[in-house]
Amino acid sequence: ALFLLYETASGFALFERIESDEIGQDVEEVQKSMANFSTFSKVVTLKAFAPFVSAENALECINAISESDIPPLLHNFLEQNLPKVKEGKKSKFTLGVSDPKLGNILDEEMRFTCKASETVLELMRGVRMHFEAFIKAMKKGDMEKAQLGLAHSYSRGKVKFNVHRSDNMIINSISLLDQLDKDLNTFAMRVKEWYSWHFPELVKIISDNYTFARLAKAIKDKSQDMESKLPVIEEIVGDEIKAKEVVDAAKLSMGYDINELDINNIEAFADKVIGLAEYRKSLFDYLV
Repeated sequence: ALFLLYETASGFALFERIESDEIGQDVEEVQKSMANFSTFSKVVTLKAFAPFVSAENALECINAISESDIPPLLHNFLEQNLPKVKEGKKSKFTLGVSDPKLGNILDEEMRFTCKASETVLELMRGVRMHFEAFIKAMKKGDMEKAQLGLAHSYSRGKVKFNVHRSDNMIINSISLLDQLDKDLNTFAMRVKEWYSWHFPELVKIISDNYTFARLAKAIKDKSQDMESKLPVIEEIVGDEIKAKEVVDAAKLSMGYDINELDINNIEAFADKVIGLAEYRKSLFDYLV
């Protein structure tokens, strides 16, 4: 026999899979049977339902399950409604669950043979689709209200009682910093590669990605009046001798000529690199 444990925001439900010659174990056949309630109710029948007595009770149960524990309500519910399992023996029935971790806990503590196969998950999907039709006392919209209320309570509890919440911001910032470094290196390599067709000597003089991107944006076309750009270049590199070296290299450069469209594209890409580098610096300052 195959039973299905379905956890909802309103309570725990236990369904039984009806053996049928017309509808076998095939996933496609199960999917076809879900089309309407009258067909699906011939495949699965409601065996028992244990509603939560209060919102606090619902929160207590979901917290227990999330911490790999079986709440008393669920333990008693399964014990009362499933066939008895002899001491030291495994169950002769199978309990279908949507979460394999919960199945492992039930297997260890209550000796139930649990599985979360593709067929079980499809049957669960059918139960979810027609759940309100199975529970006659449930009105339309009741399930959505229960889900919303429990979701809010559970989320508030997790935020409030998370002892590591201060560390989470630091952990996320460090992860973001690592990702920024990767992205920055990738984008900077593209800017260097692209601009080096026009001014190949610059990459030998300036190795820093941020400085290179700023210079590429400032110089643009190296053939146009480099002397007038000297003060800006000196401000960027912070070194008068190196700035003069850049200007001299531009005058003798063996790079290709560049058109307006390429300049605009390189400038836009350089802006991205500059923006990422400045954001990375502010994030690093936040961590320090």
